[in-house]
Amino acid sequence: MSARGRPKGIPKSGGRKPGTPNKTNAARVAAIEASGLTPLDYMLEVLRDPDAAKERRAWAAVSAAPYVHPRLTSIGGTPDQPVELVITWAGAK
Repeated sequence: MSARGRPKGIPKSGGRKPGTPNKTNAARVAAIEASGLTPLDYMLEVLRDPDAAKERRAWAAVSAAPYVHPRLTSIGGTPDQPVELVITWAGAK
């Protein structure tokens, strides 16, 4: 029997469903949204301000990027086994 009182091999049941925010996080997100200015909004505001210093605008761009653009992932391949890209075109004869 495991430390939680459930025999090994028996899946967990009950509890909060995955992805459901807990009360603390939900309250914090609601407070941020109610304030009218999220951290991302602030960074975008600095980025778009033509009077802001270049260094400050660069900081805002670097800081906001992960929230706006997804990270690119590698498609794999090695020097011994390179990835082969095949493109087909429906209009090709």
